[in-house]
Amino acid sequence: MTRALPVLGPRPEAVLFDFGGTLDSDGEPWKERFFRIWSEEAGETPRTRFDPAFYAADDALVGTIPPSFLLSETIALLSRGVAARLGAGAAAAERAGRRFAEETRGTLARRADLLGRLSASYRLGIVSNFYGNLQSVCEEAGIARFFLASIDSVVVGCSKPAPAIFEAALAALEVGAPAAIFVGDSIPRDMAGARGVGMRHVLLRATNGAAPSLCCPGDAEIGRLEDLCGILP
Repeated sequence: MTRALPVLGPRPEAVLFDFGGTLDSDGEPWKERFFRIWSEEAGETPRTRFDPAFYAADDALVGTIPPSFLLSETIALLSRGVAARLGAGAAAAERAGRRFAEETRGTLARRADLLGRLSASYRLGIVSNFYGNLQSVCEEAGIARFFLASIDSVVVGCSKPAPAIFEAALAALEVGAPAAIFVGDSIPRDMAGARGVGMRHVLLRATNGAAPSLCCPGDAEIGRLEDLCGILP
């Protein structure tokens, strides 16, 4: 589903993106993707057990990963952390982690055409709550060349929805908030954070996901990242 972008000012100079759940999938957060793959590789696990295990494993990695770590190394650590907290075997963790990394790399590779077209008209940036190695992950995926700014929460010392992390991206792109648009899949982190600094925002919602309320009346909503080209002014 795509809704027309509200006219909130002149044509933007910059487009900023969330990473996980946005650039690497069409609105499916890491936890949901990992649960899907984990269930297929390691067997059904109640959400009451899986969700806390995932959050704990994810939190444990923040700020502990070397900046040079690649995607596969990062996901392997995350998968082992989940497995350890669920009492699962190493083989299942390896299978799930490998599938997650392969799926992510495939999606990022397919983004190259879209990002190439957008980078010809707009300054592009990423704002992500990540582990400290976002730049290396983007370089590995071959998409780093499209972005003039890649803001990693660990590197800048604050996380979305804090205004400072969005302001760091705007400063790096040398644009003001009214001249930029943010695209993300999380209402409390991405949409509310962009709104907090006065930036227009577009929600990327998984087509099979729930239907939460939009951040602001008249917000734009897309079901695939490629739909963005059809609504940018």
